[in-house]
Amino acid sequence: MTEHAVELDTKEPALPEESVNATLTRLSPGLPEKLAGNRKPAAKKATRPAAPRPARPPAKEIRIAGQPGFVLHSYPYKETSLIIDVFSRDHGRVALVAKGAKRPHSKLRSVLQTFQPLTLGWTGKSEVRTLIDAEWVGGMLPLEKSALLCGFYLNELLIKFMVRDDPHPALFDHYVSTLNQLAHNEPASIVLRQFELALLRESGLVGNLTLCTLTRRTVFAQEYYVIDPELGARPARAADTAPRILGKTLTDMHIGNYQDAVTQSQSKLLMRYLLAHHLHGAQLNTRQILIDLQNL
Repeated sequence: MTEHAVELDTKEPALPEESVNATLTRLSPGLPEKLAGNRKPAAKKATRPAAPRPARPPAKEIRIAGQPGFVLHSYPYKETSLIIDVFSRDHGRVALVAKGAKRPHSKLRSVLQTFQPLTLGWTGKSEVRTLIDAEWVGGMLPLEKSALLCGFYLNELLIKFMVRDDPHPALFDHYVSTLNQLAHNEPASIVLRQFELALLRESGLVGNLTLCTLTRRTVFAQEYYVIDPELGARPARAADTAPRILGKTLTDMHIGNYQDAVTQSQSKLLMRYLLAHHLHGAQLNTRQILIDLQNL
C-alpha cells in the first residue's frame, strides 16, 4: 500500500483590508487606531494647583522669673558653659544653658550645685532654654555622707521617670521634704520608700494599692497579694514570681506608715520590683550603690 503524504493547508484566505478593520472595530471600538499607532492622546484632566500649606505659627518666646527649683544634674557645654537639668516647681523638668558658668569668676559656679534651693529665671522657645538668673535661697541643711548618696538617688529617679516640661508641684514639695528629712538623719529606708511611691503615683504608674482588682474590695490585712504593674493588686498564687505582699503592708504604704519591720522589708521588695519593671531594664547606678553599702 502506498502511503500518500497529506499537506494540510492552514492558511486562511486573506480578508480585504476593509473587512479586517470593520471586524476589529465591531469587536473593540478604537482597536485599529491602537494597532496602527494613530490613536489620539487622551485629553489631560485639568488639575488644580496644590493649595499652599498654612505656615506654622512661630514658637512663642518663654520668659520665666523667680521660679523655685533645684539642679538635678549638669554637664559641660562648649568651652565655658554648662547644660543643667533643673527640677522646677511649676514647670517640671527643664533643660537650661548656663552660659559662662565654667569661667573662673562666674557667680554661677558656686550657685548651680545639687540639693541647694534656688530661684531661677530663664528664657527661650526651644527645648533647651537659656538661664538668665539663679540665686541661692538657703534655709536647708546640706546632705552629708550616706544622705548625700540618697539625694543623688532621688535625682536619678526624677531624671529617669519625669518627662520634660511636665509640672508636678506636689512631687516638688515632696522632694523638698525628703531632702530635709535626709539632712536631719531620718531613716533612709522609710524616707526613700515614701518618695518612690509618690513618684510612681505622680507619674501615673501606680494606683490605689489597697484595692483588689478582682474583688473590687479593700485588701485583707492577713492575706497575701501580688501587684500587677499594669493593673494593681490581686490575690497571690502559688506560681507567682512577683513579691508576695501582705494586705497590711499595702495599707501601711497607702497611709504612709512604715514603722512595722515587715512593712519596711516588704515595701522595699515591692518598690524595687515596680521600679525595675517601669525602667524596662535600665539600671539605676545610685540604687545599686545603696544596695551594696546599706542594703536598702
